[in-house]
Amino acid sequence: MSVLMGSKRSEVLPFQAMEVLNAANRLEQRGEHVLHMEVGQPGSPLPDQVLRVAQDYLSSGRLGYTEAHGIPALKKSISGYYQQTFGLEVPESRIFATTGSSAGFNLAFLAGFDHGDRVAITSPGYPAYRNIIEVLGLECVEIEVGPETRWSLTPEILERVHRETQLKGVLVASPANPTGTMMSPDALKGLVEACDELGILFISDEIYHGLAYEMKEETALRFTQNSIVVNSFSKYYCMTGWRIGWMVLPEALVRPVERIAQSLYISPPELAQVTASAAFEAVEDYEKIKANYAANRRVLLDHLPKLGFDVVPVDGALYVYAGVSKLTNDSLGFCQKMLAETHVATTPGVDFDLSRGHQYMRFSFAGDQADIKLAVERLEHWLS
Repeated sequence: MSVLMGSKRSEVLPFQAMEVLNAANRLEQRGEHVLHMEVGQPGSPLPDQVLRVAQDYLSSGRLGYTEAHGIPALKKSISGYYQQTFGLEVPESRIFATTGSSAGFNLAFLAGFDHGDRVAITSPGYPAYRNIIEVLGLECVEIEVGPETRWSLTPEILERVHRETQLKGVLVASPANPTGTMMSPDALKGLVEACDELGILFISDEIYHGLAYEMKEETALRFTQNSIVVNSFSKYYCMTGWRIGWMVLPEALVRPVERIAQSLYISPPELAQVTASAAFEAVEDYEKIKANYAANRRVLLDHLPKLGFDVVPVDGALYVYAGVSKLTNDSLGFCQKMLAETHVATTPGVDFDLSRGHQYMRFSFAGDQADIKLAVERLEHWLS
């Protein structure tokens, strides 16, 4: 009798942040107190005024399908966000609500590329990019970046890679995961314009917009009408479990994305859409939450170097990406040992960089400030 096997496309590497989360959860089930610094999940609940909108809508007793591209109220709110934040007129017709940013990336890759097309990402980078690209039958081209370019892709590097292997697309995040580094407006403009000149579809991951500490973030929409922008309510807006995000699409891709989304997702969850449309009204509450992240970031930047970690500049997002070469040459084993002996959960760099990740690890500072300080105390004791 033949043995049932999974498909070749399912043979992607595991998402180590989630593997660590699973191990941490097992420790908690045994009654241990685990400090979670492995996933970029905001520790704060929804602001009361946003939660009340969800509660009131839920009490209506009816939740159903919506338009595949999202309810009008949400799209109007998102359009207003671009006007208020960036001074840009973004037509509601180009805005597409998604089931989290994950669905946004699926739709971007499916609508923007054909089987076998090459899509570039930076390394280190979010591992799900690589996995989604490969699962969908595209070729992932990883471009190493480092401190010489502040961990960012430059037009010169992109053009060199494009000459060597013709690219159809490139995906860039600013602020970035795992490094937290950001591109200046001029740097982003140069990269976007290079993509337009080379005929490369630019996908801008802007899910950490709102979470900038050293400079103001910029959107790719300022520089081109040809890019796909992916954003999410998971990070700044603390709606991780609601699974709601959005895209801004070139006009030519609106209908293709809609056709694909109708079959893959039908529509994003109605309750999440209604709640997300109200989140833009709670900026004052969200800025208080962001101030907590900033304080947590400061704690890690002040203490990790004293413990032997080399930290990468943290302009935004929710992470410190730290070199561990002074402590170990195996970040995976180091993180596993740290979790077992200190109950501090972090993510090994091999999740984000297949060639150099053994020298790095990622700390999330999205949690409670008391937990961040306690984690530092545990690590000081453990490493002393």
